[in-house]
Amino acid sequence: MPPDDPVAVRLRGFGPLGLAAILLVLAGNLVVAPLSALLVLAWAWRSRTLWAELGLARPRSWIASFAIGIALGVALKLVMKALVMPLLGAPPVNAAYHYLAGNESALPGMIVTVVFVAGVGEEILFRGFLFERLGRLLGTGAAAKTAIVLLTAALFGLAHLPEQGLPGAGQGAVVGLVLGAIFAVSGRLWVPIIAHAAFDLVAVALIYWGVETEVATFVFG
Repeated sequence: MPPDDPVAVRLRGFGPLGLAAILLVLAGNLVVAPLSALLVLAWAWRSRTLWAELGLARPRSWIASFAIGIALGVALKLVMKALVMPLLGAPPVNAAYHYLAGNESALPGMIVTVVFVAGVGEEILFRGFLFERLGRLLGTGAAAKTAIVLLTAALFGLAHLPEQGLPGAGQGAVVGLVLGAIFAVSGRLWVPIIAHAAFDLVAVALIYWGVETEVATFVFG
């Protein structure tokens, strides 16, 4: 493709083609997850957008990224379950996924789902893609980044509403704020991806082992 490829230019802009691309990407997961993330990568290729602009630049250290991401994800889930969610009035048991309790046959598929569909797919969409698009629209200053973190966190929470109800939406919004803030500061997506996957893996473990209530009542009884 030539450097001045007009289609690429329009895909990066906010005219009819650019807006249609955004809507198509956002609608992808309504068909099948993680179609939206795959559409983001296809959009990046055709629009000549570097993966680094989506936060997918090579990390300074893979070991450090995994260590920080795992520690953050585990700690964030335990704090959310034991402290934040009880304060928000959420029930101790996640009814939407309670079928996982002791369910060995469902475990492998769920592990794959939370790592690749949630950890990788949702971060590419809600942090990588939306931050890039909103950053081009609103700018990259502190006020713009704050607005983008808040907006993407709200959208992330709303995305969890149909399946998990208000508790899931509330949790999604808080987690979106944390992961969005990390991405806004670092510009790299790997720690949020790893933290997201670790967060969800801990959630699955708590449900599978039947200890949700114990953790949820650990602080307040």
